[in-house]
Amino acid sequence: MTAADTRRPDGAQTRIHNIGYRSYDGSRLGRAYARRSLYSQSLRGTYGLGRSAKSKVLPMILFAVMCVPAAIVVAVAVQTKMTDLPLDYTRYAITTQAVIGLFLAAQAPQSVSRDLRFRTVPLYFSRPIERGDYVTAKYAAMASALFILTASPLVVLYLGSLLAKMDFADQTAGFAQGLVSVALLSLLFAGLGLVMAALTPRRGFGVAAVIAVLTISYGAVSTVQAIADVQGSTGAVPWLGLFSPITLIDGVQTAFLGATSAFPGGHGPGTGTGAIYLLVVLALIAGSYAALMRRYRKVGL
Repeated sequence: MTAADTRRPDGAQTRIHNIGYRSYDGSRLGRAYARRSLYSQSLRGTYGLGRSAKSKVLPMILFAVMCVPAAIVVAVAVQTKMTDLPLDYTRYAITTQAVIGLFLAAQAPQSVSRDLRFRTVPLYFSRPIERGDYVTAKYAAMASALFILTASPLVVLYLGSLLAKMDFADQTAGFAQGLVSVALLSLLFAGLGLVMAALTPRRGFGVAAVIAVLTISYGAVSTVQAIADVQGSTGAVPWLGLFSPITLIDGVQTAFLGATSAFPGGHGPGTGTGAIYLLVVLALIAGSYAALMRRYRKVGL
């Protein structure tokens, strides 16, 4: 270090230090690395990994609640030497939709609301990462977290069916259909949950919004479907299912994955109506992504 002393007119002393600043000459990993890092950090955060012990409690409890019933089903099937599982792979997520909704309501705001509340989003965009990278990483992380949550019990059921020496071909086909169903559910729910959570920087409001969208829509649609079925308007039952996220998934898997419909009276959509269900699901997924892009286009300013 060198120093030079000079005299100012008023007699004050000025000291100049050479502290040896150098330019960075290491490797620059670029946008792809930043996107992968954001995805990994967001996915770990949904299960409380890398966060405080308190943050791990709820997601781990919900994960256990999803898997324990599957383990019980497997234990009963093995002990009683069943030739088939008492619960279809495609029905498991429909049956446990309340747990999935709670997980999404708790973790979607955690993923995006804190960045909005503490105004850290512009800091992400000051690095070699763009809005599309941020949205893609957050969307993919939430969809992956939901897929892990919903696919894990299906893996338990499948392994249990093999342990019970059930028909390999039938169980493998059912398992594959279940994975396709929960993958579609994960994409749809992740998009809707993140859009609701990104509307407000307040986590509590985000939680309430996600629960309202999933619970109120399903309750209203199920009630109207039951009324239509009782009054003999069975043709209206499949069309009413277009207005709730979980009934949309039910309709798609009924039409294309050989699932038994959970609609009142089992009046699920046929292939023609099922095509409309699939188009609506894909439109909602694409629309959710577009809505997030629009939201963060404004936030980054």
